Amino acid sequence: MDQLLNDFSPGLFFMQAIILLILIVLMRKFAWKPILDSLQTREDGIKDALESAEKARLEMQNLQADNKKLLNEAKAERDTLLKEARQMKDKMIEEAKSEAEVQANKMIEQAQVAIESEKKAAMAELKGQVSGLALEIAEKVVRKELSSKDQQLELVESMLTEKSLN
Repeated sequence: MDQLLNDFSPGLFFMQAIILLILIVLMRKFAWKPILDSLQTREDGIKDALESAEKARLEMQNLQADNKKLLNEAKAERDTLLKEARQMKDKMIEEAKSEAEVQANKMIEQAQVAIESEKKAAMAELKGQVSGLALEIAEKVVRKELSSKDQQLELVESMLTEKSLN
Protein backbone atom coordinates (compact mmCIF):
# COMPACT_ATOMS: atom_id res chain seq x y z
CA MET A 1 0.00 0.00 0.00
CA ASP A 2 2.88 2.30 0.68
CA GLN A 3 3.97 1.92 -2.85
CA LEU A 4 0.61 3.06 -4.16
CA LEU A 5 0.81 6.18 -2.12
CA ASN A 6 4.37 6.83 -3.33
CA ASP A 7 3.41 6.35 -6.99
CA PHE A 8 0.31 8.58 -6.68
CA SER A 9 0.23 11.41 -9.12
CA PRO A 10 -2.50 14.05 -8.80
CA GLY A 11 -2.42 14.89 -12.53
CA LEU A 12 -2.92 11.28 -13.48
CA PHE A 13 -5.71 10.97 -10.91
CA PHE A 14 -7.40 14.08 -12.21
CA MET A 15 -7.16 12.87 -15.85
CA GLN A 16 -8.51 9.48 -14.96
CA ALA A 17 -11.38 11.09 -13.07
CA ILE A 18 -12.23 13.30 -16.10
CA ILE A 19 -12.05 10.29 -18.44
CA LEU A 20 -14.29 8.38 -16.02
CA LEU A 21 -16.80 11.26 -15.96
CA ILE A 22 -16.77 11.54 -19.78
CA LEU A 23 -17.21 7.77 -20.01
CA ILE A 24 -20.14 7.91 -17.57
CA VAL A 25 -21.78 10.78 -19.53
CA LEU A 26 -21.30 8.93 -22.84
CA MET A 27 -22.54 5.71 -21.36
CA ARG A 28 -25.54 7.48 -19.90
CA LYS A 29 -26.38 9.16 -23.19
CA PHE A 30 -25.73 6.30 -25.60
CA ALA A 31 -26.06 3.12 -23.52
CA TRP A 32 -28.04 3.69 -20.34
CA LYS A 33 -30.84 5.70 -21.94
CA PRO A 34 -31.60 3.15 -24.72
CA ILE A 35 -31.31 0.30 -22.20
CA LEU A 36 -33.65 2.05 -19.74
CA ASP A 37 -36.03 2.96 -22.61
CA SER A 38 -36.13 -0.66 -23.80
CA LEU A 39 -36.68 -1.82 -20.19
CA GLN A 40 -39.48 0.76 -19.82
CA THR A 41 -41.02 -0.38 -23.12
CA ARG A 42 -40.81 -3.99 -22.01
CA GLU A 43 -42.33 -3.11 -18.63
CA ASP A 44 -45.17 -1.22 -20.36
CA GLY A 45 -45.72 -4.21 -22.70
CA ILE A 46 -45.88 -6.60 -19.74
CA LYS A 47 -48.24 -4.22 -17.90
CA ASP A 48 -50.50 -4.01 -21.01
CA ALA A 49 -50.41 -7.79 -21.38
CA LEU A 50 -51.39 -8.22 -17.71
CA GLU A 51 -54.23 -5.71 -18.11
CA SER A 52 -55.39 -7.50 -21.27
CA ALA A 53 -55.24 -10.82 -19.44
CA GLU A 54 -57.28 -9.38 -16.57
CA LYS A 55 -59.83 -7.97 -19.01
CA ALA A 56 -60.00 -11.34 -20.78
CA ARG A 57 -60.46 -13.10 -17.44
CA LEU A 58 -63.29 -10.74 -16.48
CA GLU A 59 -64.86 -11.17 -19.89
CA MET A 60 -64.62 -14.95 -19.53
CA GLN A 61 -66.32 -14.71 -16.13
CA ASN A 62 -69.08 -12.60 -17.68
CA LEU A 63 -69.44 -15.08 -20.55
CA GLN A 64 -69.59 -17.98 -18.11
CA ALA A 65 -72.25 -16.16 -16.07
CA ASP A 66 -74.19 -15.45 -19.27
CA ASN A 67 -73.84 -19.09 -20.34
CA LYS A 68 -75.04 -20.25 -16.92
CA LYS A 69 -77.97 -17.84 -17.13
CA LEU A 70 -78.87 -19.03 -20.64
CA LEU A 71 -78.56 -22.65 -19.53
CA ASN A 72 -80.87 -22.03 -16.57
CA GLU A 73 -83.36 -20.24 -18.83
CA ALA A 74 -83.23 -23.14 -21.31
CA LYS A 75 -83.80 -25.63 -18.48
CA ALA A 76 -86.74 -23.59 -17.18
CA GLU A 77 -88.22 -23.38 -20.68
CA ARG A 78 -87.71 -27.13 -21.17
CA ASP A 79 -89.43 -27.82 -17.84
CA THR A 80 -92.31 -25.53 -18.83
CA LEU A 81 -92.68 -27.25 -22.19
CA LEU A 82 -92.61 -30.68 -20.55
CA LYS A 83 -95.22 -29.58 -18.02
CA GLU A 84 -97.45 -28.23 -20.80
CA ALA A 85 -96.98 -31.43 -22.79
CA ARG A 86 -97.96 -33.52 -19.76
CA GLN A 87 -101.02 -31.35 -19.18
CA MET A 88 -102.01 -31.67 -22.84
CA LYS A 89 -101.52 -35.44 -22.66
CA ASP A 90 -103.66 -35.68 -19.52
CA LYS A 91 -106.31 -33.47 -21.09
CA MET A 92 -106.36 -35.57 -24.26
CA ILE A 93 -106.63 -38.77 -22.21
CA GLU A 94 -109.50 -37.31 -20.18
CA GLU A 95 -111.27 -36.16 -23.36
CA ALA A 96 -110.78 -39.57 -24.95
CA LYS A 97 -112.09 -41.26 -21.80
CA SER A 98 -115.16 -39.04 -21.63
CA GLU A 99 -115.82 -39.47 -25.35
CA ALA A 100 -115.42 -43.24 -25.03
CA GLU A 101 -117.79 -43.19 -22.06
CA VAL A 102 -120.35 -41.18 -24.05
CA GLN A 103 -120.01 -43.58 -26.97
CA ALA A 104 -120.34 -46.57 -24.65
CA ASN A 105 -123.45 -45.06 -23.05
CA LYS A 106 -124.93 -44.43 -26.51
CA MET A 107 -124.16 -48.00 -27.54
CA ILE A 108 -125.69 -49.34 -24.32
CA GLU A 109 -128.76 -47.18 -24.83
CA GLN A 110 -129.09 -48.31 -28.46
CA ALA A 111 -128.64 -51.91 -27.37
CA GLN A 112 -131.33 -51.48 -24.69
CA VAL A 113 -133.69 -49.93 -27.26
CA ALA A 114 -132.95 -52.77 -29.69
CA ILE A 115 -133.46 -55.34 -26.94
CA GLU A 116 -136.75 -53.70 -25.93
CA SER A 117 -137.99 -53.62 -29.54
CA GLU A 118 -136.88 -57.23 -30.02
CA LYS A 119 -138.63 -58.13 -26.78
CA LYS A 120 -141.82 -56.40 -27.93
CA ALA A 121 -141.62 -58.12 -31.31
CA ALA A 122 -141.02 -61.47 -29.60
CA MET A 123 -143.90 -60.83 -27.22
CA ALA A 124 -146.19 -59.90 -30.13
CA GLU A 125 -145.10 -62.98 -32.01
CA LEU A 126 -145.56 -65.10 -28.90
CA LYS A 127 -149.02 -63.61 -28.31
CA GLY A 128 -149.90 -64.32 -31.92
CA GLN A 129 -148.69 -67.87 -31.61
CA VAL A 130 -150.42 -68.34 -28.23
CA SER A 131 -153.68 -66.88 -29.57
CA GLY A 132 -153.41 -69.03 -32.69
CA LEU A 133 -152.69 -72.07 -30.56
CA ALA A 134 -155.53 -71.18 -28.19
CA LEU A 135 -157.92 -70.80 -31.14
CA GLU A 136 -156.75 -74.08 -32.55
CA ILE A 137 -157.19 -75.81 -29.18
CA ALA A 138 -160.55 -74.14 -28.67
CA GLU A 139 -161.63 -75.16 -32.14
CA LYS A 140 -160.65 -78.77 -31.50
CA VAL A 141 -162.36 -78.76 -28.10
CA VAL A 142 -165.48 -77.14 -29.52
CA ARG A 143 -165.60 -79.60 -32.42
CA LYS A 144 -165.28 -82.48 -30.10
CA GLU A 145 -167.87 -81.20 -27.67
CA LEU A 146 -170.21 -79.88 -30.28
CA SER A 147 -170.20 -82.88 -32.48
CA SER A 148 -173.81 -83.49 -31.67
CA LYS A 149 -176.78 -81.15 -31.95
CA ASP A 150 -177.82 -81.60 -28.35
CA GLN A 151 -174.41 -80.60 -27.06
CA GLN A 152 -174.46 -77.46 -29.22
CA LEU A 153 -177.82 -76.38 -27.83
CA GLU A 154 -176.71 -77.08 -24.31
CA LEU A 155 -173.51 -75.00 -24.77
CA VAL A 156 -175.45 -72.05 -26.22
CA GLU A 157 -177.89 -72.10 -23.34
CA SER A 158 -175.12 -72.26 -20.73
CA MET A 159 -173.37 -69.32 -22.39
CA LEU A 160 -176.56 -67.32 -22.43
CA THR A 161 -177.20 -67.99 -18.78
CA GLU A 162 -173.58 -67.03 -17.91
CA LYS A 163 -173.90 -63.87 -19.97
CA SER A 164 -177.09 -62.88 -18.28
CA LEU A 165 -175.53 -63.54 -14.86
CA ASN A 166 -172.51 -61.32 -15.48
